[in-house]
Amino acid sequence: MQRPPARPLAVLAVLGALTLTGCGTERAATADAPAPHAGPGDTAAAGPAARTLRAERVMRLTRPHGATGMTLLEGPTFGRDGGLYVVDVTAPAGAPKVLRVDVDRRTSRAVHTDDRGAYTSAQFSPYDGRLYLSDFAHGEIVSLAPGGDDRRTFFSGEVDGARMNPDDIAFDRDGNLYVSDSRGLSEGEAHGRVVRIDRAGEQADVLAGELAAPNGVSFDADHRGLWFSELTENRVSYLRLDDKGAVTSRHTAIRVDGGVAQTDSIAVDADGNLYQGLHGRAAMAVYDPYGKRLATVELPAGTKGLESATNVAITPGGTRAYVTVSGPSGGYLYAFDALAEGTRQSNGG
Repeated sequence: MQRPPARPLAVLAVLGALTLTGCGTERAATADAPAPHAGPGDTAAAGPAARTLRAERVMRLTRPHGATGMTLLEGPTFGRDGGLYVVDVTAPAGAPKVLRVDVDRRTSRAVHTDDRGAYTSAQFSPYDGRLYLSDFAHGEIVSLAPGGDDRRTFFSGEVDGARMNPDDIAFDRDGNLYVSDSRGLSEGEAHGRVVRIDRAGEQADVLAGELAAPNGVSFDADHRGLWFSELTENRVSYLRLDDKGAVTSRHTAIRVDGGVAQTDSIAVDADGNLYQGLHGRAAMAVYDPYGKRLATVELPAGTKGLESATNVAITPGGTRAYVTVSGPSGGYLYAFDALAEGTRQSNGG
């Protein structure tokens, strides 16, 4: 039997599996209907002690693609050149899959495209300075030179006998990579994992298993442990690590009262506060390291056609935060003032 081209398979995999996650759309919102986000008086969603952080529109980056019927921005991360790099998960071959945004001039340009990848996250390595991308559809981690060329496969193949569906990624200080593996998502089974890959791309180890569609992943402010979210359980867990990256303990840290919304990507500011993206609601929830709900990031009232705030990056050394928001109206950047300064962990992973 002749094998179908790789790109159609990738599109089917992403639109089938990621429709259920923060890397897809599952709801029937239209450009003429308001996105279902709560207002500042919605205490069920925000909690009585939480404040509201108002986000303002910066720019539209993408429109829904004819080939895939959608657009989805993810993985905002600041490069050493000051640019904000963003991936479009559902971009077809020929359309920009990685974009560089000048947030001051409010301009963007294409950095990379190919006929294969369905990229769900982006991070710069502290070890070699390259831009690393997770390819959900093909179970790979690839890297690019900062300019977008010289594509290399960093890791591919099975981990403990099973291929990954890598969603988000985070680096430790030495350049070892930590991956949220959403394996089992399309079957609705808790086969997900958190996987550590050494910086050479040669050794992969499972740090946590039997997870329900793990999505966001980020180190805490001191690199003592790893936060990760489970999309279909609306919970955030914490892995405490030793100095060699081995797990010493694991516990459920936060239960997110999201209603119809689900937990997506995570970023952490210099004070250790967690910014939890929401799929199914164009908003973010902010918690302190002890699980107290501090704030809700809200779009302006009446915003239409946007249904997920997947991810955020806070300016290094500053507090201006840029959140990727997507829906039937397209893919946008919105900005708000974070509660503390940005660091490496403040790039959503």
